Amino acid sequence: MSSYRSLARNRDFTALWVGATVSELGTRVTTFALPLVAFALSGSVLWAAAAEAAYLLGMVAMLLPAGVLADRHHRLRLMRLSLGTGVLLHGSLVAAGVAGRLTLPHLLVVAVASGLVAGLFVPAESSAVRRVVERDELPTALSQQQARQHVASLLGGPLGGALYGVARWAPFAADAVTYALGWGLLGRVRTDLSPEPRDPTTGPGRPRRDLAEGLRFLWAHPFLRIVLCWSPAANLAVNALFFVALLRLVEAGFPAWQIGLAETAVGAVGILGALAAPVLIDRFPTGRLVVVVAWSFVPLAVPLALWNHPGSLAVASTVGMFLNPAGNAALGSYRLAITPPELVGRVQATMQAVSMLTIPVAPALAGALLALLGGRDAVLALAALTGAVALVPTLARSVRAVPRPAEWTPLTTRDRSPAHVA
Repeated sequence: MSSYRSLARNRDFTALWVGATVSELGTRVTTFALPLVAFALSGSVLWAAAAEAAYLLGMVAMLLPAGVLADRHHRLRLMRLSLGTGVLLHGSLVAAGVAGRLTLPHLLVVAVASGLVAGLFVPAESSAVRRVVERDELPTALSQQQARQHVASLLGGPLGGALYGVARWAPFAADAVTYALGWGLLGRVRTDLSPEPRDPTTGPGRPRRDLAEGLRFLWAHPFLRIVLCWSPAANLAVNALFFVALLRLVEAGFPAWQIGLAETAVGAVGILGALAAPVLIDRFPTGRLVVVVAWSFVPLAVPLALWNHPGSLAVASTVGMFLNPAGNAALGSYRLAITPPELVGRVQATMQAVSMLTIPVAPALAGALLALLGGRDAVLALAALTGAVALVPTLARSVRAVPRPAEWTPLTTRDRSPAHVA
């Protein structure tokens, strides 16, 4: 595709993408290892779960202020600050581990701090992508981001497990190295990533007012308002459905390697979907593609309810995981295209923070339904919930009416008029 070729020639995007990909792989290694190390230090599954929760808590807590920072400060400096801090944080765990002085409190503090620096990176990167690529390249650029997430997810677990087998501190050493590599690669970006000039009539910036400005833009735009409400509900339903499927496999006594192979197959389908995403986004109206993706996980219920086997999970996830990258990239690129440049950081951060709010609840919902209803009925109940949630974008004309990327320009001009943003 021409967009892939043009992005390959874009040295700044390549440096940004490779740097972020390397650091994300290291992050997946660490998040896989955190519960294992916490359990080894404490002997408690609660502390093991707390270590991963601490990372997520730090990330979610940082997203909203990071959005304000991304719109008010130099984006490249924020990203390099994030990665440089990551080197120091994980280096401290390596030093403590080598000295035999690694403790649970130290691990938990680094987990929270790592989440904070990850949250700082996300809005700055979104704003940077908007600046370094052309408008018509946004779907392909965000599709490549989806591909990197699936690759990191696919490789992070096995690599983290292998490194943990060498030494408890080895995964953190690998993460420190990837952060350092990412820091160096970002130094090759030459595009000016300084913030948009402020309107002098608005007066000096105030964090609370700046954050409210981004939220007002989201809420005033019908499409973004629907997505803001729909995305956390969809994340809750789909993640709970996957958790129920995994818990049933564990409960049935399937060996870990079979479950791992099923997850690997799911990740591989996601990578293929990310590669196909630019074609799907280009050929189908964005709104209709979003609706199809919203319904794509509902068919999970049939094979999962009838056949509790790792192969069932792999097969049932095929359609949803193949289409999901296209849906995410289409939503993200359209959101970037219609958001004024001076609001990109806040809009992206707010959307991601809200969409992530329900993810920690998904395991609890899955466990409760499994205990109350049993495996088959829990799957069917969550499938019904997923279908009910899918009705939100299906019934919303503001979603269905979004055209293909080639037709976004006139719509963007209208949506950004003062009548829609005030």
